[in-house]
This record gives sequence, C-alpha cells and structure tokens, in this order.
Amino acid sequence: MARELIRLDNKHISVDQMTMTHTFHLLCEECTITLEDGHLQLGLPVDGYAVTGSVSSTDWGAICYELLGAILDKINGGRIEMGWLRDTFPKPDNDSTELERIRYARAYILEMIGGYLMLDLSRNLGDAIEQSQNRRLPITTAIMGTVSLSILRPRVGHPYTFPLITRWNHSASYVRIPTSLEDIRLLLDQPSEAEFQWTPYEDPAIWAVIPDEFFQNPNVWHVKVPLVNYPTVEMYQSDRVLRQFGFQQLIPVPPEVFDDEHKVDLRQLHMDWPRFWLHYIEMWENQYDYIPTLEPIIVPELACIAEYMPWFRIHGKPYLLSKEERRRQIRAQRERWSPLNPKKWTTTQAHQQHPHNH
Repeated sequence: MARELIRLDNKHISVDQMTMTHTFHLLCEECTITLEDGHLQLGLPVDGYAVTGSVSSTDWGAICYELLGAILDKINGGRIEMGWLRDTFPKPDNDSTELERIRYARAYILEMIGGYLMLDLSRNLGDAIEQSQNRRLPITTAIMGTVSLSILRPRVGHPYTFPLITRWNHSASYVRIPTSLEDIRLLLDQPSEAEFQWTPYEDPAIWAVIPDEFFQNPNVWHVKVPLVNYPTVEMYQSDRVLRQFGFQQLIPVPPEVFDDEHKVDLRQLHMDWPRFWLHYIEMWENQYDYIPTLEPIIVPELACIAEYMPWFRIHGKPYLLSKEERRRQIRAQRERWSPLNPKKWTTTQAHQQHPHNH
C-alpha cells in the first residue's frame, strides 16, 4: 500500500525516506506507530529482551503450519514466498469461517514484514490479531490502532475494552471515509491541526479500561533505541514524534543509516544473532540511557519549538501531491463528494446537495 499511496519522485516523500525515519511525513509534522500503540492497542509487552537466538535448528515447516495451517514446499531460512501467501490465503468474504479469517490475518501480517517466520514475533502477531473477532475490518487498521487522523478513522459506537484492539470486534461505520487512493492522498495533504489527534490515549474513557500496570513505566515508550528481531534491526525514532507522547517537538538529529544492516536476512542459517547484533542489543538493554529531551506542552501554541516548523518545511516531505494536483482534486472532490454507503444517501440529502437537478 505504501508504494501505491506515495509518489516515488524527488518532489514528494519517497519510500526510501519513510523507511529511513519510520515516520509518516504529513502537513502538520511527522507521526508514526509507537511502542505505546503496541502496548495499549495489542496488550503486548514492549520492555522485554531482544528477540534473538539461533535459527539453524528451527523447524520452519512446523511453525508455518502452526500459524497458517499449510506448509510451503520450500522455506528459505524462515522466509515464505510472497506469491504463495497471496495465492493460498485469499481475502475473506461473508462465507469465510472464523479460522479462515484468522489465517488470512496472519498471512497478511507476514507479508507486511517480508514473509519472515520470526518465531515469537509471528506468534505474538497472530495472537494479537486473534483478539479482533471482526475480520472484515482491514488488517492495517487493526495494526495501527487508534488512527490519529479523524478524517480517515472509522466510527465505532461501542465502549472501549482492553486490549483496545478488541473494540473492533463490533461494527464500524465507514460513511464518508474515502477508499480511493486519489481521495486519500488529497485528504492527507490537507488535514488541519484540529483533525489530527496527537495523544488519543489521554481520553479518560480509554484510561478507565487499561490495567494500572500498563501505565507504571511510560518511559519505555519514549526511548530512542534499535528494535532487534533476529536478522532485523530498525531504529525506533521516538525523538521525531514527541507530540504523540504529549511533549514539545524539537528539531531531531539526522536519522541513522542502516543500509548495511538491511542487507542481512535469515538465509544466514548459522548466524549467532546475539553476538552479531551485540552493539544494538546493548543499546536496547540500556534503553533508559537513550530517552530524548522531554518538555511537557504547556499551551497548544508551544507544541513545537519556534524553529521546528521552518525546519520541517525545508527538510520534511509533507505533500504527496503537487500544488496543481491539490487544486484540481479539491475541485473534483467538491463536485462528486457523497457518502460511501449509497443506502444512506436519501432523496432529501441528494436534493440538498444538487437542488438544481430536482
């Protein structure tokens, strides 16, 4: 989806840039999926040991069958072919069984992480998705949790439950939420501050359902450290999204380049991953030494330091579309805008929208 949503040219944000920072560059700053999202949405621990070990003696076929109920003829170093996942697990329909929906969800997530059967990660993701009974919801919504952009967030009338992902067990309304890439690009290019919810978990209704132990050590969400999972190392760039934690946004340091690390994969069967990634694992284990400067936001006008937005306009890539495309699509959007659910588009509403046609 990222490669479809994002235009790959020098004028707009590129996939390479998004991969380097692991943040989404929007008009009103950067945002990302945080450790706080994983902790509260999925109820998963985020302060344990790095996920490493030896993979040379692992029975990948057994793990594949445990997760998906099917086995690929050949699994190279714990990696499943993307084509096999897509062909074997088609999108569920209304007649699909609960087990088929669970396996589709797991296959979808495995595709998102490159097809790697990474032991604990694969199991944890599978367990997290099983908590969401309504598999008709797009899986990306389940992973992202509370979408910060209100213009793209489905409406759910049911009270919050924990883990927060279980709220999606209940039906959601997608009325007036766009589905075409053209409309989504346009809306991402024009959100206002009022439409972006930086700290969704401050809602008292959410706090009321989350066990107290999940708030005992919030600093674990703020650390800027590498995330290690067997052959994969990625930097958690918390310093670029401080507003999501309720802190004043500073100008971040340039992101670290992990080009060489990204060339490593599970095909190195006899690799001693704890030794190979020792430097990054030590950073993870000493994570509280890597907490960015945290200054509470006193008033909304001081959510960023004065120098941040001028810096972001130069160094960020907030627009997906050119100025001409934004103008053109805005006019088209106004001409054809209507709810996505035609059954709710009554004759009265249609008359109000186009009175000259009646």
